[in-house]
Amino acid sequence: MARTRYAPDRGLTARMVTTMFFIGLLYVVLVGVLLAFLRGSWGIILLVAGGLFIAQFWFSDRIAAYGMGAREVTPEQAPELHGAVDRLCALADMPKPRVAVANSDVPNAFATGRNRNSALVCATTGLLRRLEPEELEGVLAHELSHVAHRDVVVMTIASFLGVMAGILARVALWSGLGRDSRDPATAIAVLVIPLVSAVVYVISFLLTRLLSRYRELSADRAAALLTGRPSALASALTKVTGQMARIPTRDLRKAEPYNAFWFAPAFSSKDSLGRLFSSHPTLEQRLDQLARISAQLSR
Repeated sequence: MARTRYAPDRGLTARMVTTMFFIGLLYVVLVGVLLAFLRGSWGIILLVAGGLFIAQFWFSDRIAAYGMGAREVTPEQAPELHGAVDRLCALADMPKPRVAVANSDVPNAFATGRNRNSALVCATTGLLRRLEPEELEGVLAHELSHVAHRDVVVMTIASFLGVMAGILARVALWSGLGRDSRDPATAIAVLVIPLVSAVVYVISFLLTRLLSRYRELSADRAAALLTGRPSALASALTKVTGQMARIPTRDLRKAEPYNAFWFAPAFSSKDSLGRLFSSHPTLEQRLDQLARISAQLSR
């Protein structure tokens, strides 16, 4: 973690290292399986695997920001938003990230970027219109915590590795299979490669979901301690979650693929199975944690 005034979280650091280790291991296993079955195409496989990894590391944050409609704004264009970010960065003793606005009525915010120099914090127009200044600062402090803890980098990379596994498997199948239908290895590869790719995707999906839920609680905790106003963040959470029910389902569906990056999910699951696959802890869990922090601060 970079040296800032945000409270360190060793549990988050341990989970990030573990997640990246296992997802990286899964990626290596997938490439190994492809090389074992498609010996004649090892050059193409390594080239595609290496190219996708490099492209994903350098451009995944831009792809995510573009997909969520982020548009970088100047202090003249969004003075209140820039002012809040300036105050929080001074309070946290951290470099100021780029500031962006997404033209969406869905009240939300996110942070992305592979490092502090490329970090970006974005708020939607729906969020800016609905929150009070102290509530907005609570949300922005939450997002800046992701940048300070660098978990936004891990989530940006990890979220795309599962997708890359599927792409790599399809490229390998197209390039190396079907050339000799009489080869028994071809028939086995046609069955094994999609199966391994599916397993890699499912495991990486579950790992990122577990990390995502913990990092949201960690960001809430760090933001509340930094600002000293957990009640403002709790108010913002309650207001944003309540307003989600009034947003057209069509708009929520557009935001849902990026749930892991948002301050609050577009859809919240009520059943236990849905919570297992959820990118965020429940509202009750987040509010309960903030209430405990508020009690600690008052003492």
